[in-house]
Amino acid sequence: MPELTREEKLRLLTILLESRHGDLREQNLNRQGKGHFHVSGMGHEALAAISIQMQEDDYIVPFYRDRALVLGRGVSSRQLAIDYFAKAKGESHGRQMPSHYSCAEKHIWSVPTPTGSQLLPACGIAWGIKLDAKNAVVVATVGDAATRQGDFYEAICFAKEKKLPILFVVEDNGYGISSPTRKINPRALDVVQPNDWQELDGSNVGEMYGQAAKAFAHIRAGEGPVFLWVMMERLSSHSSSDDQKLYRSAEELKRCEECDPLKKWKEQLIAEGVISESDYADLHNEIKERIRREFSDAEKEQDPSADELFLEVTGKFPELNEEVLPPGKYRIGDTINKTLRLGLERDKRRIIFGEDIEDPKGGVFRLTQKLSTKFPNQVFNSPLAESTILGVACGLGSYGKRPVFELQFIDFIGPGWNQLVTNICCLRWRSFGQWKCPMVIYAPYGAYLPGGSLWHSQANEAALVHYPGLSVVIPSTPEDAAGLLWTAMHCEDPVLFLIPKHMFWAERESAEPIRAIPLGKARKRQAGTDVTLIAWGNTVEKALEAIQQIENEASIELIDLRSISPWDHNTIEESVRKTGRVIIVQEDTENCSVGQMIITHLTSQA
Repeated sequence: MPELTREEKLRLLTILLESRHGDLREQNLNRQGKGHFHVSGMGHEALAAISIQMQEDDYIVPFYRDRALVLGRGVSSRQLAIDYFAKAKGESHGRQMPSHYSCAEKHIWSVPTPTGSQLLPACGIAWGIKLDAKNAVVVATVGDAATRQGDFYEAICFAKEKKLPILFVVEDNGYGISSPTRKINPRALDVVQPNDWQELDGSNVGEMYGQAAKAFAHIRAGEGPVFLWVMMERLSSHSSSDDQKLYRSAEELKRCEECDPLKKWKEQLIAEGVISESDYADLHNEIKERIRREFSDAEKEQDPSADELFLEVTGKFPELNEEVLPPGKYRIGDTINKTLRLGLERDKRRIIFGEDIEDPKGGVFRLTQKLSTKFPNQVFNSPLAESTILGVACGLGSYGKRPVFELQFIDFIGPGWNQLVTNICCLRWRSFGQWKCPMVIYAPYGAYLPGGSLWHSQANEAALVHYPGLSVVIPSTPEDAAGLLWTAMHCEDPVLFLIPKHMFWAERESAEPIRAIPLGKARKRQAGTDVTLIAWGNTVEKALEAIQQIENEASIELIDLRSISPWDHNTIEESVRKTGRVIIVQEDTENCSVGQMIITHLTSQA
């Protein structure tokens, strides 16, 4: 085991004191009514022994008890004070709760409150590192209660399958808020393999340092993930909204004090002669006063402006007009395959991942046929695990890759919903643009194919457009499929690309080269003066059939929306002003639907 130098021991002592006094200061400010919330990392401070060993290219994907861990990575205690008060200079620009750490400059990923949901994005970052053959490591932490989340198991499986450069650290303080966990966590229940997990004493800073050093060496040698299960005590209530004296006895709390990593580290360094009692007292008081000043100064910083609320929901959409495919006869399935091929050729960062997409099958709808053969380092089969697909996409995108991932049917998005709404949609907003996750998630959607039944026929579009940060596009022609997909692959934000499977193989000739199409721009399929007919996806075909049946009875203007988030207000408003009437045709259920949204907007403009 590597030995800590005197300087390293004192540095760790300083970090532990900064972390402890930061927590205590926030608790005091909360009691004074000067803060809104606090979540403590007291008892978890020994994890700083991990982060002080990290290299520049390494990443931390933390959770909310990791104050000492991020201090060890180089985040200043003053910055944490600014974050506590939710000031404009905060890493999230005041958008996150206290202890929801983020610092893109230091590769600290933005903490989501639904704990456990950070693990699959951590795997995505680690996969990106491995694909780039970098000698870097991801440290992903999670509390013991969150090990009962499904994403925990999916992350372990993916890390082992891909032999990822990732260090998993379970911080086991024995409680999920008030519920004891020591008998019901997956290790106690023999759900995870005991030999995979090394148990550490989370109050022993030296042991933490030594075992972390061994873990880093193992991972950097290309030997795959390491799993640490760290036993520790939570020395404070779950948060400022909790009082652990309600469910923990005085005797238990007294025993916890003997497992205080700061107390034990101080006593060890004094016994070793690294620091004297008086020098420790001076250091303790100096840090306490500095932390007090930093919080006092932070409280005076400028608050974020309400006018900035909608900044960084998304970035600017790319303005492209380049040729994607030459003139010719195409089907939607053909243009998607050819556009994906072109995207892989033009940008080696682009990764395609999904169930059954490798050759010889090339996807259940053959959308990726021959791509894995030509691009074996960019096209990969995924496990049957939608949360893995979406979570890994989020991590890969935030690392710097350009994921284009397939869901076999949009009906199957349910298991991945947590990743979609917790991480993908809001990562840019909650980090004020520090972190982004550009990606395309494409999926067949809609009905009109015999035998589809419940889970091969749904649209789900209304639920999907509800979440800010996610663009949703639905082509109805081969030209639109290629043009919209090309633009989506160049966006800096997530785009959901829904493909009407009923129209996959209908051939259509394009006399002109197929060009990139801007998102949020509708297409006028037919001009008219009597009524505006709005449709998208499968319903465009139904609308055209209806128009043919009554072509001599009314002059109908057909608008193909193409993008439902964002949608083209101007084209719709202009058409309705001309015709004075509107009909909307949609597949999805009526309640809270895209059609209702358009009607509401039009009536508000009347």
